Amino acid sequence: MKTGTAPFIVLALALGLVAAPTAAQDVAGRWVLDVNLDAGSGQATFLFEVDGSNITGTYGGVLGEAQITGTIEGNVVRFGFESADAGEVTFDAIVEGDTMEGACEYGLLGSGTFTGRKAG
Repeated sequence: MKTGTAPFIVLALALGLVAAPTAAQDVAGRWVLDVNLDAGSGQATFLFEVDGSNITGTYGGVLGEAQITGTIEGNVVRFGFESADAGEVTFDAIVEGDTMEGACEYGLLGSGTFTGRKAG
């Protein structure tokens, strides 16, 4: 795994240092993520729908299109999908307003980090 924000996120979650706001971040809507993997970099687009602490929606990117599922708790989001080409794809992020940052695993394509922004 590349160094960067991933070790911080894991440590912060383990130590309870991530402050959860009283309400979950507003992640519903379209997001564009810049993904940097061991195998290269690219963009992925997500359309999130939120129902309580559950996230559903769609992914569009180098692996085609897929249905995603995930969770949100405070400012911590986790989501992913299964890809026929790569296997299990997961994202773990910290959301701050209209931005998110975290670590990802793209199955057979390797691991990496990403930053994202909510599209208007």
